[in-house]
Parts: sequence; structure tokens; C-alpha cells
Amino acid sequence: MTATQAYLANLLEKTATAQEWEWIQSKVQGDLKARQIAFVALPRFIRKVPVHTGGTMATPIQGWELDQWTLDRLARVYLLSHIPNHDETVYINAIEMLFDTAEINELVALYSALPLLAYPEKWLFRATEAVRSNMGVVFDAIAFGNPYPLHYFSELAWNQLVLKCIFNDKPIHLITGLTQRANAKLANTLSDFAHERWAAGRKVPAQVWRLVQNFMNDTLLDDMRRLLQSDDTYNQTAAALVCFHSTYAGAKELIESYPSLRNSVQKGQLQWKQLEVHQLCYV
Repeated sequence: MTATQAYLANLLEKTATAQEWEWIQSKVQGDLKARQIAFVALPRFIRKVPVHTGGTMATPIQGWELDQWTLDRLARVYLLSHIPNHDETVYINAIEMLFDTAEINELVALYSALPLLAYPEKWLFRATEAVRSNMGVVFDAIAFGNPYPLHYFSELAWNQLVLKCIFNDKPIHLITGLTQRANAKLANTLSDFAHERWAAGRKVPAQVWRLVQNFMNDTLLDDMRRLLQSDDTYNQTAAALVCFHSTYAGAKELIESYPSLRNSVQKGQLQWKQLEVHQLCYV
């Protein structure tokens, strides 16, 4: 048993009833076809109840978050982890068949399992399909607490994922690798997006500006100036954080004009996590 399988088994045993755990164990010991059938039939035997991860060991896959999972989702991922992968063709065909016939909850489990599936590059098309999905829970399964996009998405695909979160007022801080994959193209696109929203008399969630800190230019500096001059506390906080931590000369000069905000950032009284709670709607 791998470390990841042991981690999942530990969670399952703590949440499942004795009867449920016995059923799961019996199915992972079956052949490939039995495991595929169990994956589909699972809701008849396993409840859809929250999995309690508190107090358990850290997940073996960095950035993989299971806090919002349900027992049926966890059990399905555990089943997937036991599909033999020594034959690439057989393995890929088996997983693809599950994707092709999946209903919404099965898709959520499949996308949640991407970080542990063998031959990870083979699932890139499926993963980018999830970003385009109009099924919210399917999109959330690839976007939040899932390290697969961090490691395998192109810059274009990554930016599409982040922008879709922003367009739909979703919490971008839950995206694994958000800061690591920040890039100049995304920063400039966010500026264009903000200008469009402002022109329409609408708002932009303040925490999105965390993505521009390392890619400042004169246009983004003007955006920070606008935020600092606004009467919105969250916008002021965002701009202060960007300017204080940026290495861009103009940003350093700008924050010096707001000593109170500068001092608050310096003392740790203003942080991005304060903006993660207050998600602004586009109104």
C-alpha cells in the first residue's frame, strides 16, 4: 500500500461504518472490472456524508486538500488508486471509460483523483475540459485544493482557470499554487478586466490584486493609485499590500505617501487573508 492509499484508508476507516468499510475493502481486492463496477454502484453502499480530516496526518500529496470531501467521493478516489497501472494502455482505457460514462458525482471524484492517477500528462485534456465545464462542482474539483493544474497546466490554461474563478466570484485563495503560477500576462489581463468593470460602475474583488505584485508596470501602478484613493477599505488594503511588497520603484514611492497603511502592513496588521473572507460581488 502506498503512502497516499494509507492516508485515504485512514480517513475512510474513521468516517465509514464497519459495514461500509468492509464493502470498500472487498471491492479494492477485486479485479479491474469489479472495481469499475463498484465505482459506479458505490452510492448504493456508501453514504454522502462529510469526511472529517481534522487531526489526521498531512496528505502525502502537497496541495491536495480533502477538507470539503464527502465519504462517497473519498471512497471512489480510493477505488481509483487501486486500479493496476503497470500496463499503460489498459490503465488509460479503464480510466477513460469511467470518464466517458460518468455522471456528475463520478466526474467530481475523477477530477479530484487526478493528483494520484498514473501517467499524469495523459489527463491534461480532461483537466482543461473541467475548467470549461458549466457544472460548478466539477469545476471546483479541478480548481480548488487540487495540485494537478499547478504542475501540468500551460500558462494559458492556468490563466483561464484563475480568470474563470474571478469572473464567477469564486475564492481564488483556494487554488493550489496561486502565487507560484502568477505571471505577467495574467496581471495585465486583470488590469484590463478591472478597467472594464470600473467603466461599467462595478467592483472587482480586492484579493485578485495579490496576483500583480511581482509584475508591476506604470498601468498597474495607476490601478494601485486608484485603489488607494478610493473609499473602499478592502481596495486600500490590497493596494497597500501590493505596493509595500513590490520591488517596483514607483510602487515603493506610492506607498510612502500613505504612511498609516505602510506601517499597518509593516506591522502585519494588514494581510491578504483578511481579504479572503470578504469576497466582493460584481455589483
